Amino acid sequence: MDAFSGLMSGFEIAFSLEGLLFVFIGVFVGTFIGMMPGLGPISAIAIMIPITYSMDPSIALVMMAGVYYGAIFGGSSSSILLNAPGVAGTVATAFDGYPMAKQGKAGKALAIAAIASFTGGTVSVVLLMLFTPLLSAVAISFGPAEYFALMFLGLTAIASLADGSAIKAFISATLGFMVVTIGIDAQTGTSRFTFGNPNLLEGIDFLVVALGLFALAEVCTLVLNRNEKDDGQSKNIGSLRLSKQDIKDMSGPVSRQSFLGFIIGVLPGAGATIASFIAYITEKKIAKNPEEFGKGSVKGLAAPETANNAATSGAFVPLLSLGIPGSGTTAVLLGAFLVLGVQPGPLLVQDRPEIFWGIIASMYVGNIILLVLNLPLIPYISKILKIPRPLLISLVIIFSLIGVYAISFNTFDLYMLLAFGVIGFFMRMFSFPAAPFILAFILGGMMEQAFRQTLTISNGSFAIFLDKPIALSLIGVGLLTILFPLLKGRRKYKVS
Repeated sequence: MDAFSGLMSGFEIAFSLEGLLFVFIGVFVGTFIGMMPGLGPISAIAIMIPITYSMDPSIALVMMAGVYYGAIFGGSSSSILLNAPGVAGTVATAFDGYPMAKQGKAGKALAIAAIASFTGGTVSVVLLMLFTPLLSAVAISFGPAEYFALMFLGLTAIASLADGSAIKAFISATLGFMVVTIGIDAQTGTSRFTFGNPNLLEGIDFLVVALGLFALAEVCTLVLNRNEKDDGQSKNIGSLRLSKQDIKDMSGPVSRQSFLGFIIGVLPGAGATIASFIAYITEKKIAKNPEEFGKGSVKGLAAPETANNAATSGAFVPLLSLGIPGSGTTAVLLGAFLVLGVQPGPLLVQDRPEIFWGIIASMYVGNIILLVLNLPLIPYISKILKIPRPLLISLVIIFSLIGVYAISFNTFDLYMLLAFGVIGFFMRMFSFPAAPFILAFILGGMMEQAFRQTLTISNGSFAIFLDKPIALSLIGVGLLTILFPLLKGRRKYKVS
């Protein structure tokens, strides 16, 4: 069965009455869950697994896939309106989305996010259909050395996330590294920096850090500035209409990050979060006016929203073709496959073509449903900004606390959330950017693990990085990323 005939058979499933119904249920539930800080697609899919026992496997998996990419699609709303990321993959969306909302452009920001998400998701589905066999081979070629090099390349761009001072950005990143090392060492089994507290043995969850540094830090700022008069601009929803300049500004990031996000999603363990950060950093690096990023830039909003949705489809490449989960959510989906008696891997296309092509076809349909569902709802979603400030502050706190508690049902995590809220507030007060902290927290653990695995394989020899062409190339680009700004600054210093 070739790709075209396979896709047509998939559309028969996706366009059936039952298929359309469950695709709609999946993306609707996913969108709603994405808007709620803390829930995330992993919890939703895990809850749905028992419900799908008696369902047809192709329909059940189509619905759960819809929950996944629907949650990433919908997670932008809370990031833009409240600075409270609904899912980890939408943290970078808040960097420019929330400033746009504060400028009275919430409607435009949500429209840009919806269109960028739709484009990234649709392009990545086409790539998923065409290049799954080829890209699965690329995913296999990435070992620990290549992963370390990829993480190193990502971290070299920390200076790009600085609002002004690169030194403060690196200090912020160092704090992120310190926090991510807390817990049990995965290789030796020894506890690190837990200070005898058993609650820290499992480390600190990403959502605790993200909601603390962004949502609660914003709450602290609003509380301290409660006596200031509100000029009403931040409550102005604004028009949903995009100007020709907005479309022009979006076109470059959307086209580039649709491909880049998909490729990053293909790599097992990378996922939408890393894709969104790399997309944001890349666009800021190549922008003619990088100083606009973080202040309501259209490019800064479109890039991560495109990449995170593209990465969700990319994560299905190793899952469907190799049986290897590409992200935390696809790891739960792998469990759903096995529970339903389906073995993903190289033989899936031959043995169960209706499932392989049904999932891909449902993504086309699901992305259209998401766009049609979300665009008309923007005026209603953005009315969140019209909620009186005291009530809005209370709601942000409540949703953040519920979201964090729902992960572990541990009250200690609530204290940690409050602690990171205070840390985030002081970082704002002294102009330390939170983005490098989050990036280092995300990449630090994976980078350390990949580095130690690499040295274990080579018996402690660093020469292994020279023997791996992909790793060597990525490290070389990372070093150039560090050295170029230093040489440029030195040249300016000599001229002055």
